[in-house]
Amino acid sequence: MNEINIMSIQLEPTKSIKGIKPSYIREILAATTKKGMISLAGGLPDESFFPMQIIEQAMDEIKSDSSLFQYGSTQGHPALLKYIQDTYVPNKDEDALICTGSQQALDLIARAFINPNDQIVMEAPSYLGALQVFELAQAKIHCVEPNNDFTGPNIEALEVIFKNNDIKFFYAVPDFHNPTGICWSLQTRKNVALLCEKYQVYFIEDAPYRELRFTGEELPLVSSLYKNTITLRSFSKIATPGIRLGALIAKKDLINTMITIKQTSDLHSSVPMQALLLKLLTHENFESHFDKMRRHYQNKHDIMIKSINKQLNGLAQASAVAGGMFVWLKTDLIASENIETFARMLLTKNVAVVPSNVFYPQDFSIEKQQPGLRLNFTHATADNIEIAIKVLKEEMTKLSKV
Repeated sequence: MNEINIMSIQLEPTKSIKGIKPSYIREILAATTKKGMISLAGGLPDESFFPMQIIEQAMDEIKSDSSLFQYGSTQGHPALLKYIQDTYVPNKDEDALICTGSQQALDLIARAFINPNDQIVMEAPSYLGALQVFELAQAKIHCVEPNNDFTGPNIEALEVIFKNNDIKFFYAVPDFHNPTGICWSLQTRKNVALLCEKYQVYFIEDAPYRELRFTGEELPLVSSLYKNTITLRSFSKIATPGIRLGALIAKKDLINTMITIKQTSDLHSSVPMQALLLKLLTHENFESHFDKMRRHYQNKHDIMIKSINKQLNGLAQASAVAGGMFVWLKTDLIASENIETFARMLLTKNVAVVPSNVFYPQDFSIEKQQPGLRLNFTHATADNIEIAIKVLKEEMTKLSKV
């Protein structure tokens, strides 16, 4: 019998994936499993404030309903969808789509509406997950930097970009921005809405941290000021990340297009998890639980800012934020091209942070990048926050003496 010569077939990644850097944050999250590691890196909620008693009760209730374990509607579990429509969809010409986290929502937008070389605008720095999605879609990314008082993007610079380019989307996180923690002022929201209207740019409003405000008054969504918007809501920070659910809100024709894309992706998001989320959100004790969690986060934020002001005076600066999960630590001691090396060195000291360079597109000039570190204050304990800032002080002090 003749032997068959089986040759190995080499599969090459697509051109688009070759240009995507692996997520430094995912790499950091793997490192945080090391014993003794203090993580100020990932945007992780505090596990001690997961509503486990409500979850346990909700799971007992849904486990007897076999229909929840059948295939479901691509758009979403009808009861949860109605709750979201009633709560988050004020306009009759808009609808909602339940997604497997708001990260999937970004992917659906890109796959449905972005062709290679379509031009979009993002803040600089910006959310890494969105950068990766839009780079994978081969969009041409323009960056707008913050204004001088850090109340949002530089409006004059944004108008220049809009005026001189054929921009399809402007993606932004107006409420407690990732990574800087900035919350856009009311005037900035109005100005952005006016510019998008003037230049006919669709606005993608990512709002995963909006409910995590612990001081000051709530400001209107940009999507309430301008009609051509897509709004992303996440329940990872409100309930638990492991549920992996978010919602996309847009005009009905856009929703229908993205439903078609989602059908080819995962058919639908987990129905039992959707039912569980609904029971969480509507439970009589959930709002009081959430209020306690916000106060808990505010306390940890205050501890971090106080520690930074005390220990890093003259070495680095961070402004207090009114909500969210992050503060942005700025420093002139470390050049942008060396900030990742510094962050990796901190790992050897059992402290994990995220360097500023990962929040810029790959072709963004290193000279224009603002050197800094994103620090998460929601996950680590109060004691560990102070220990981590002390380590930062020790290492930055060494640099200041070089």
